[in-house]
Amino acid sequence: MFQFKQYDWKKLNVSLVIVIMILCLCSTVLVRCAAPVQFKSSYFKGQFVTMAAGLLVMAMVSLIDYHFICRFVPVYYVIGTIMVFATKHKPFGTDLGTGSWRWLKIGVNFQPSEIVKIILILTLTVYFERRRDKMDRFTTFFLGGIIMALPTFFIMIQSDLSSSLVMIFIFAMMVFAAGLDYKIVGTVLTVIVPLVAAMFWYIQQPGQKLLRGYQYKRIAAWLDPESYKLGEAYQQLHSIQAIGSGQLLGKLFTDPAAERHYPFYVDVTESDFIFTVMGEELGFIGCCVILALLAIVIIKCLRTAKAAKDFQGRIIAMGIASMFMFQVFANVGVATLLLPNTGLPLPFISRGLSSALSSMIGIGIILNIGLQSRYGSRSGFSMSDYDQRGNF
Repeated sequence: MFQFKQYDWKKLNVSLVIVIMILCLCSTVLVRCAAPVQFKSSYFKGQFVTMAAGLLVMAMVSLIDYHFICRFVPVYYVIGTIMVFATKHKPFGTDLGTGSWRWLKIGVNFQPSEIVKIILILTLTVYFERRRDKMDRFTTFFLGGIIMALPTFFIMIQSDLSSSLVMIFIFAMMVFAAGLDYKIVGTVLTVIVPLVAAMFWYIQQPGQKLLRGYQYKRIAAWLDPESYKLGEAYQQLHSIQAIGSGQLLGKLFTDPAAERHYPFYVDVTESDFIFTVMGEELGFIGCCVILALLAIVIIKCLRTAKAAKDFQGRIIAMGIASMFMFQVFANVGVATLLLPNTGLPLPFISRGLSSALSSMIGIGIILNIGLQSRYGSRSGFSMSDYDQRGNF
């Protein structure tokens, strides 16, 4: 479990740790800005404690051999699936007044779907490793899809479509990175692309049955925001106005007394719409800096995948990079109306214990993979680095 002497401490990714700490500091400031006046102090203290606890978890996980962690994936998978199933059932599950049953009440309100993303990455990694010599078979893809689909289904019926999409994206990226035969990839895409196009057309029809009423309206509002400017598009349109009002340098340092837009027109600014606060408070330059830091995190995850000493480490790092990639794109896309309104936190920035722990566990595993890397590299991840059987 703890094999400190076998770790190459010279390869500790100090720069990644520094970037994460900077993002944590930015998070505490932005969450305080997003809080109502009477709660600013409590929000700041709460987020500071959350980030401090997250950094501690990150440090602890980084010291545990990821091979040891992967030994118990069946246990993680069963527990994770039970947790997301339990969110729909009292007395364990709770909706926090939102109408979406995404949380477990276990002393604190905990959102298991965040941890299940990490569990899925570990489970798929072990599964693909055991079928490295069968990546040219459709059954490998099919059974992997079932592993992904079971917890994803329970997350989807919580009315958490966004987290479900994260799970699907993680699976798609990992199955490709694991070396699935290109003939199978081509066959799957030939079926899925027309199917997705047909479904996208169907869900826009008034009598469609796939989406709930509010989900249908969010799609419609995204396609025609002006027609829903007082309804479903209200929040996103005002989010854009708030971001634009920050101009180049933002109001936090240039004009602290200036009127803010986001507290009056945008909800959940401390979580799903934290980018709105970022835009108004820090301006265009501040947003670019934080997005650049998040991009560095993703790139370092990919470089860790490149330098990993084995198949297992490489696929885990790819899965974690995929998780961060999708969530950053989705959170910023929603706040800027590039995507339909859906709730996903911005990694390392948004308020929330579950999201912070999931992200920090992911980084802890990345650091551990780096400590055991067999060689250094400045290049990115490439499918050409291993054959279809997963041999390096």
